[in-house]
Amino acid sequence: MERRKFIKHAGAGAAAGFFMFPGTGFSSSGGNGELEYHRVSDIKFSTVKLNYPRQVGKNSRLDIHGFGPVSGIHVLYTDRGASGWGLNRGSEKALIEKSGLIRGKTVAELIDPEIGVISPDIEGFDFSLYDLAGKILDKPVYRLLGKRKPLTFPCYSGMIYFDDLEPADKPAGPEKVLEECRWDYNYGYRQFKLKIGRGYKWMTKEEGLRRDIEITKLVHRNFPDCDILVDGNNGFTIEEFIRYLEGIEGIKLFWIEEPFHETVEDYAKLYSWLKMHDHLPLLADGEANPDEKVLRHLGAQKIITVFLQDISSLGFTKWISFIKEIKQMGILSSPHAWGSAIKTNYISHLAGAFGTTATIEGVTCTSDDVDLTDYELRKGKLIPSSKPGFGMDLLKKIS
Repeated sequence: MERRKFIKHAGAGAAAGFFMFPGTGFSSSGGNGELEYHRVSDIKFSTVKLNYPRQVGKNSRLDIHGFGPVSGIHVLYTDRGASGWGLNRGSEKALIEKSGLIRGKTVAELIDPEIGVISPDIEGFDFSLYDLAGKILDKPVYRLLGKRKPLTFPCYSGMIYFDDLEPADKPAGPEKVLEECRWDYNYGYRQFKLKIGRGYKWMTKEEGLRRDIEITKLVHRNFPDCDILVDGNNGFTIEEFIRYLEGIEGIKLFWIEEPFHETVEDYAKLYSWLKMHDHLPLLADGEANPDEKVLRHLGAQKIITVFLQDISSLGFTKWISFIKEIKQMGILSSPHAWGSAIKTNYISHLAGAFGTTATIEGVTCTSDDVDLTDYELRKGKLIPSSKPGFGMDLLKKIS
């Protein structure tokens, strides 16, 4: 589907600036009085192990990603027996140093669910505070944000890497990528994001370009009912990427992500080429060391149409204000989630409440430490949990 069908309802105008922190300008509608009766009495730190269904290989810049991460988490407890947990944002040491800012405070003093945490000094706790507030108020996070029934959006498989190049002593070849797409299709995905840029580091320029083109054509031919997204991880020059596009002529991409590090000149050249060839997929950027000034300029020009800043790096609270700003610009969101289904699930609540989302990055995981099963892929769309908070119960005993 072309970009104009996604952005025509997103609104127009200009944003006042990126990354505003909640404060004046947003008001709570009330109904959160129960939060005043719970005080944070304890914080405990631990980890959870997530498992990918297969080894995830290289991208254009990084080596093998493995079988799943061990992620740091923390649990907040109140004096009335409630608890909520979240991924650590920042190091455990940094969060411990900030813990005195939330111990003994009422939950109402720490978070206004409609806008986020009250102070930027405690934004590292915003995932756990949202989970805690949802459990106290018996509401899923999308309802805390004002949406009774969540909007739902496509969810793409973000786990299709350079697995054709593994193992190094006997590479599996393109059929391996096709095999993974079949698994993902059976799981419920109807969008595939293909990593490209093999010639940046792992193959010669010409061999890598040929393989990128071959795999894109192979997936398109075998899954005609699915959208294809491509992600170069800044592994191309503008000239190299246009050669890739020429090589896949006739394939309409859903989006293009980070083909090269963002510059106004290179994106203007790419946009001009795409427009000349009557092919305007969504152009997505902002994950890797984003240049905010350049992104803002390209967004205002409607060249970049999707912002990707990471859900954990930017944070839930800042994303709430950011998504309201970019909606006024007519820009879509798709926060980066790579590495963790927990991050994917967080994003489904943000998207479910505010919309203006192109698609959600899917990271398929299982875990013995956290219950991820209350989220469902249905006809290619991710349905967020309707349980209180984020609806992911810890199975691991936290001591």
